[in-house]
Amino acid sequence: MKIALYIGIIALLIPLQATILGSLSPFGLHPDLCLIAVCLIGYWAGRTEGVVMGFVLGFSQDLFSAGGGWINTITKPGIGALSAILAKNISNSAAHSIFLPMLVFSIFSGVIFFVSARAGVSLGETLYGFRAVLLPQALIDSLLAVGINWCITRRTVDIAHA
Repeated sequence: MKIALYIGIIALLIPLQATILGSLSPFGLHPDLCLIAVCLIGYWAGRTEGVVMGFVLGFSQDLFSAGGGWINTITKPGIGALSAILAKNISNSAAHSIFLPMLVFSIFSGVIFFVSARAGVSLGETLYGFRAVLLPQALIDSLLAVGINWCITRRTVDIAHA
């Protein structure tokens, strides 16, 4: 069952992000669904699954996008592992406890992409891009992760009490 779920995630997230979210982007910001999925998988399923899904989703994202440098393939497995390690060390795993880790992971991922894509850009433009793009993008990713995490925890609580 879990393998079918992971195959479905892999098959749906990349096209969904590239097609539908490309045209439905508030203020030109696109949530990184693969980053959110990797963070949540690492958070709920553990380090091994977070790393494997991070690699597969990152590789798929790099393979089917015009981005260069295979940055997703490198960063997403690490984010899956860090998310799992963080989840092990949180004593009270509430639905909103994913907000801060997701915010940090999204900023980290965004900074790596921003720096690699903007070699030779002035410091002022870099700081403006950080404030105008990276922080709102991280907030959108974090709020979406909290919403998905809340739905998952709500669903598992309902199943457990049924």
